[in-house]
Amino acid sequence: MMIGKNPEFGRRQPHTIISREIIKPSSPTPSHLKTYNLSPIDQSQLPVYIPIVLYYPNNEICSLTPHEKAHKMKRSLSQSLTRYYSFAGRIHTPTTPCVECNDEGVVFVETKNNSQMNMLQHISEDNDLVSQLFVDGMFWENSPYRECLVGVQVNHFACGGIAVAVSLSHRVGDGCTLGSFLSHWASVARHGSIDHKEVLPLNPHFIHYQATTNFLLPELAALHERCVNAITRKFVFPNSKLSDLKNKVLTLSINSPTRVEVLISLIYKTILAATTQTSSSFKPSFLFIPVNMRNKFVPKLPQTTVGNITAKMLVTTRNESETSLSVVVSEIKKQKMELERLQNLQLVRESFDSNVSREMNYDLENVADRYFLCSSLCGFPYNKVDFGWGKPAVVGLTLRSTNLIGFVLMDTPNGDGIEAWMTLDKQDMERFQNDKELLSFCQN
Repeated sequence: MMIGKNPEFGRRQPHTIISREIIKPSSPTPSHLKTYNLSPIDQSQLPVYIPIVLYYPNNEICSLTPHEKAHKMKRSLSQSLTRYYSFAGRIHTPTTPCVECNDEGVVFVETKNNSQMNMLQHISEDNDLVSQLFVDGMFWENSPYRECLVGVQVNHFACGGIAVAVSLSHRVGDGCTLGSFLSHWASVARHGSIDHKEVLPLNPHFIHYQATTNFLLPELAALHERCVNAITRKFVFPNSKLSDLKNKVLTLSINSPTRVEVLISLIYKTILAATTQTSSSFKPSFLFIPVNMRNKFVPKLPQTTVGNITAKMLVTTRNESETSLSVVVSEIKKQKMELERLQNLQLVRESFDSNVSREMNYDLENVADRYFLCSSLCGFPYNKVDFGWGKPAVVGLTLRSTNLIGFVLMDTPNGDGIEAWMTLDKQDMERFQNDKELLSFCQN
């Protein structure tokens, strides 16, 4: 199912800032933790924010007023920051290799929005409407560099629903880190204490690195600077249809494909067909897939480990003959097998540096139009973040402001499928969304 733009929201909706505060940790950070060194992989992330918005409808589960809900969130956030102490610190320049854990806090804004949330939560195409839900433009690359590492904006709607928009600096964490932080914060809000038995297993795990400097090459950063006439739309793939897709792949002699593997392959294959049709020629392409490595280490790292604990898969497609479903699935499985040997941070870093070199060896002029990003957030706890008034009805995330093209996968709120948030050039999107094979696996 594709969800696009609703004519009712063709213009920017009025919203009013109710309050703006800086939330600081409820107790000071100990002196021996005042400096948190970023890992080489942390430092190599672009200085952007990971934005996620959680939509909570008005319901009878909680009798708190909007003001009381916001107060509860601020109090529990302050408590959580004593554990996530680095998030209340500052990275003073884009090339600073550490966080100064000075307890300066995170920005927290409340707004009143005159629109109806049950309509706005389905908007995925209008970036102007989505971005205004986030504090200070902390929405991917949509703003100049900011020292603040976390931004929160609680949006109160006329219907009584709220949208909680959270931005996390990519320099201090990945999608798994953001999910863990939200889970901890929400658990503190529900149980009232960071020392509650239900909260303690959610405490963050920090790795303390030696001071190093390993910043992203300017040439590689330029590769990410993509100015495209992009739009974002959401497609929903039910588990029943994904089972059909897996069965189709099994007939191609591919062993034990996962639903995420086959969906990534189908989407990438369809993107390549759409872009080739638009440009009337095939160009060598590659798909960049960050992979959470916490479970692959020996011994395994807790999922609550803070930072960018990721390796990257680069699925290269040099010829049009390599765009078939069987070839793409096989290449993804091959890349995943190669990651199995990366069982510690040193090996992940070496792999990361090697992949940077591989990317730089491409002809950037040709690759710039054929560089796609896929990020799978399936299995992360975003749909379960409950501050005390139920789980979110919708979780939204888009790539549009990154100037990258690609897609993000997330579990559907009911767990019965996968949502794909697609960001493509407008012409490519028109062809992509009408692909018959793709549509056969989408929700009717």
